[in-house]
Amino acid sequence: MIESQRLRAHLKLHLADGVGAVLFKRLIEAFGDVELAAAAGSAQWQRVPGIGPKTAEALAAVGDEQVDAELAAAEKHGATILCRADDRYPAALANIPDPPAVLYVRGTLEPADAIAMAIVGSRRCTYYGLEQAERFGQLLGRAGFTITSGGARGIDTAAHRGALAGGGRTVAIMGCGLCHTYPPENAKLFEQILAERRGALLSELPMQTTVLGGSFPTRNRIISGLSLGVLVVEAGQRSGSLITANEAAEQGRVVFAVPGRVDSPLSQGANQLIRNGAIMAQDLDDILEHLGEVGSKMMAAPLPVAETAAAVALAGHERLLFDALAANPLSLDELVRTTGVESGPAASAMTMLVLKGLVAQQPGNVFARKSWPEGKPSSRPSAGL
Repeated sequence: MIESQRLRAHLKLHLADGVGAVLFKRLIEAFGDVELAAAAGSAQWQRVPGIGPKTAEALAAVGDEQVDAELAAAEKHGATILCRADDRYPAALANIPDPPAVLYVRGTLEPADAIAMAIVGSRRCTYYGLEQAERFGQLLGRAGFTITSGGARGIDTAAHRGALAGGGRTVAIMGCGLCHTYPPENAKLFEQILAERRGALLSELPMQTTVLGGSFPTRNRIISGLSLGVLVVEAGQRSGSLITANEAAEQGRVVFAVPGRVDSPLSQGANQLIRNGAIMAQDLDDILEHLGEVGSKMMAAPLPVAETAAAVALAGHERLLFDALAANPLSLDELVRTTGVESGPAASAMTMLVLKGLVAQQPGNVFARKSWPEGKPSSRPSAGL
């Protein structure tokens, strides 16, 4: 745990208007130490590139009273403040080009959270997008990944819920200070994460910072920075999720995208990512096979198909057809004869089972059940990989 004086020095710099992650980093590089930087004066601060009289004045204006108020707000809302010098600060995040100077955390961050995948997408989304975000959140959560996302409406919310449903952990990176809950309708979801000790709410913004549009794009680098890769589920051409995908690519993370309808404006961004080289993700294996040693270890232990079916709620034609594959692979014609489902609805249901990762299509229009990695968080590979 970082000592009190160094934490206060971090906050003095961090709370100054106009000092973001880039200027904070320059201050530390210029003075060699956070306490020396905090104790400097206006003339010295203005020698740092990017700091003019206005920012120097803002630095001088942050006194002990403001720092005390920030510490009190964090304590009141159960938030821990982490600086880069703190051994609890996520190592993956510390290594991005512009890491947050300070992280506010409600809940728990664990070493195993280093095995994380981001799932992002539009706030305004289709039922298909919600279904896929929750499905991948559940699959990845069961496989042992911590799911990171932005806690926003739509795809983010579905991804967090999927992670919890799959028995996994999830971290929501907020676009406001942790004194606030945004969006307000997610209050119960956030409290579930905290009450069950299944993850954390995280922000780089001072505690009292309200919801500001400009805060959301900058927080996207944290979502990708905490993760091994980013999965874009549904996004229009101007979606903020594409900013996260770009940040991920610049940080050396793997970018995945779920294909969407070619005639849907809400799928244009995700489909464009695939055309530009993002990895198309239709099931869990598509992700694991591109994550190197981590993916290989998570693919090592197959999950019995009976448990696989239980992981995803099936009904109607999908349930009938899936059950018919319990003993052996069958062709579509054989499935139609066995179940009595007409060929058109049967073909549509089999397509959905393939998209859900429950069934694999083999040559000759033959279908077989799939199995996938053990889904218990305790089976994760070491976070030191």
